[in-house]
Amino acid sequence: MVFRIPDLSISQTLVYLAAAVVPAAVLMYYIYRKDKYDKEPRSMLVKCIIGGFFAAGASIILEYGADFLEELYFTSHGATAFDYAVVTAVLVGLIEEGTKFFFLKRATWHSPEFNYRFDGMVYAVYVSLGFAALENAIYIFSYYDLSIALQRAILTIPAHMSFAVYMGMYYGRAKTSEVTGRLADSTFLQWTGYLSAVLLHSVYDGALMVGTPASIIFFYAFVILLDLFVIKTIRRESRTDAPIY
Repeated sequence: MVFRIPDLSISQTLVYLAAAVVPAAVLMYYIYRKDKYDKEPRSMLVKCIIGGFFAAGASIILEYGADFLEELYFTSHGATAFDYAVVTAVLVGLIEEGTKFFFLKRATWHSPEFNYRFDGMVYAVYVSLGFAALENAIYIFSYYDLSIALQRAILTIPAHMSFAVYMGMYYGRAKTSEVTGRLADSTFLQWTGYLSAVLLHSVYDGALMVGTPASIIFFYAFVILLDLFVIKTIRRESRTDAPIY
């Protein structure tokens, strides 16, 4: 991916910028509307978005290092295209969801605003969509191709939200467990949220990277089912939300 700056008019630049940012903003608004009790202040949401930006930057650095080590290992040991795709997908999932979780926890865990269980989902989604918006901008301003923007708006941006929904669901429960003195449960739930996001992210990327007809069919079936479960999960968690303190 090569970042380049062509001779664009202001209107063209705004079109590309909107294509990069609007899909994430729409989903942020959706999850915000589902937060029925004690809505989060804008300052906290902005903090989460900025955390997502930092997570994206950290992921780029870590993934460069992982790519180098992966190439070094597979060059000396040999590997099939399938092996390379699976290992790469898992590494990307571990790194990207790990950086998101790190900045999510730094931004929100000790905040007094984190006082309802559904807040955990809101925070996780905002961090993840901040990550996705910056990543989207990098792709779009590297290729200057609106067809890429459309594909990412339909698939990639919602996928980042989907991973975050499950991370955030367990994150909110983990906070409840900590407040009620169940520290071991809190740790377990935090790990469950992180690893759930890693698993979903790795399956999503792996199915695409393998690139066989069967894996592509599996990919689209997986995306449809994931979207349906995510919508159902958001509605249930919003309806059954409860205070933490």
